[in-house]
Amino acid sequence: MDNDYFSIDAILAENQKVQCKFKHRIPEMGHLGGGSERDITAQSKRQIPLWLAYIIVYSYWADFEIPQPFSKQKPRSVRLSNLVGAGTGWYVFGKKIMDMIGDDQGLEMSEMLVSTFKGRLVDVIDQAQHFAALGPVGGGSGGVDSGPQMFREGLDTTERELFVLAQESARRMKKWYEEGKL
Repeated sequence: MDNDYFSIDAILAENQKVQCKFKHRIPEMGHLGGGSERDITAQSKRQIPLWLAYIIVYSYWADFEIPQPFSKQKPRSVRLSNLVGAGTGWYVFGKKIMDMIGDDQGLEMSEMLVSTFKGRLVDVIDQAQHFAALGPVGGGSGGVDSGPQMFREGLDTTERELFVLAQESARRMKKWYEEGKL
């Protein structure tokens, strides 16, 4: 993920908005974050895309707040897809935020992201294998298929990819086992 210039997930993550609190008055920039004023006043807050926040924060014009989805909670059973917008990966966005903050906060956030991933991974693999054992995808009228679909919708993009891989792996293993007995 260090070399993610061409990554669609990284581009989507950098378009997520973060809250910035401006330290100085900035003339003619009131339109940032949908503001209606002509200038940005000192101590005002604006929601701006992460890609722009890099420039503003590193130029010491503003500070930013860590977004609520990355508070100190450990979202083991939370629908991560609801915490960040429009197809953005929670983990990818979290890594982008982590890259912007200081060493101590970055280490804390890294530990939270890793422990969340590890804690949820067992459930993702378990559910993928369970749903793979139920039968083929798309073979029903909302019955068998709605369970895996609802579960997948709550996953982060990274978890969703692992879910699909684990489900396919379980199907192939079952097929190999059944064909081997003939």
